[in-house]
Amino acid sequence: MLQQEEIVALIKLAQSGDESAKTRLITENAPLIKSVIRRFRGRGIEYDDLYQLGCVGFLKAIKNFSFDFDVRFSTYAVPMIMGEVKRYLRDDGYIKVSRSVKSDAARINAYIEKYRSETGETPTIDFIAEKFGIEAQEVVFILDSAKIPLSIYDGTDDDNSRPIIEKLSSAESENDSINKIMLKDMISSLSERDKKIILLRYFRGSTQCEVARLMGVSQVQISRLENKILGMMKAEFAKED
Repeated sequence: MLQQEEIVALIKLAQSGDESAKTRLITENAPLIKSVIRRFRGRGIEYDDLYQLGCVGFLKAIKNFSFDFDVRFSTYAVPMIMGEVKRYLRDDGYIKVSRSVKSDAARINAYIEKYRSETGETPTIDFIAEKFGIEAQEVVFILDSAKIPLSIYDGTDDDNSRPIIEKLSSAESENDSINKIMLKDMISSLSERDKKIILLRYFRGSTQCEVARLMGVSQVQISRLENKILGMMKAEFAKED
């Protein structure tokens, strides 16, 4: 692994146009690039293509990085790598899902319907994960894959049905990128239960009642837990300001 002083020197050389420095940085940071693109596997893109996209994002991170950001280069590079892959997925059409994921989604949804008809209840995410021998987060991803993608011109349930596109900012500032990095770190540090609540509520868009059914608790409990988690996260953000 490169020492911090070596990384700084190589970035400066790369930004001045030294191709060998760029190659060295990519080679040394290949594990980082691979760890980021791994989450996009199974979406209809070959692994080699994903890696190439990751390298493009990494090179953009080198070009745009400033030592005034007061963050580690690897921390800055992660959202740049993810952004490049997501941009490709967006521009190339809807996110593609592999046949195996589609098959898993069909099997799980069939099981959920059977379970509901037999018990009158909805199985929890943990119960489904144990039944199929997979991780709970994988269950969430598989179920999400079966959803019909939204158009950015579709209306939303709030704000007088304003189109989604009107709620998106035209450009992301550097501060927004740093805040996203902080948010990712905060979510990663949560307990599995708290992490699942936040992911289901704010990344999957589930209601509190839906989360409660999936986790086998009451809606009141989910509401209390959610408020407690958000309070802790706001306090952490306040410390950083």
